[in-house]
Amino acid sequence: MTSNETVIGGVPIQIIKKKSLKNLYVRINPPEGRVVVSSPNDFPDEEIRLFVLKKMPEIAKVRDRMLSQARQSEREYVSGESHYLWGKPYRLQVIYEGNKYQITKMPNKIVLTAPKRATKESKERAFNEWYREELKRVLEGVVSRCETKTNLHANEYRIKNMRTKWGTCNIGKKRIWINLQLAKKPVECLEYIVIHELVHLIEKNHTHRFTALVEEFYPTWKEARKLLEALPLDHMDKGEQLENEEDNIE
Repeated sequence: MTSNETVIGGVPIQIIKKKSLKNLYVRINPPEGRVVVSSPNDFPDEEIRLFVLKKMPEIAKVRDRMLSQARQSEREYVSGESHYLWGKPYRLQVIYEGNKYQITKMPNKIVLTAPKRATKESKERAFNEWYREELKRVLEGVVSRCETKTNLHANEYRIKNMRTKWGTCNIGKKRIWINLQLAKKPVECLEYIVIHELVHLIEKNHTHRFTALVEEFYPTWKEARKLLEALPLDHMDKGEQLENEEDNIE
């Protein structure tokens, strides 16, 4: 494997050549929109350059989205912080007692009970497990409504904490992954993502037919998407990335 840096169309590009690859891939890494091109070893540099230039409108669109969307400051899981559940902000109150983690939602606050020696990481894990249970609880009803409305059915739904995608669909296995972070967004955002991924079962790409089907099954999808784009994403350190969650352009 070899790697080098260049500039194409005014954008810094890292080119990685691998013997095992057969095709070209463009990967755009959050949060700063770093562009990486993966190429077969014997692919000519000029062909790579032409490929990237052809894809530049898509690259620019994804990079602009990454750079423009607001992200929350890093959570410390201390009293006074704001944490979201189903689109509503709650003030966090932390109580240090006992040896177990417990999270309770009150009308205007979330109470986290934690051991005295709890770390930021352990409190974050407790929060993520709590969000997972909340999402599981709500997802069951959302899936039932969406599958009935579309007459489309997935074999399996799984939850994963993803940084850059709200959902993904494995068409072959009919498996849909839902982003854990959707527990922080309004329920209509979750419904939109479930509809979106279900439609992928019959229309792989984002074609005009795909958009028309989403429109048919969820007429208010544009409003839901605007909500997702308007609300801040989780904090993400520069260079941080979870495997296989980057924006890919082929």
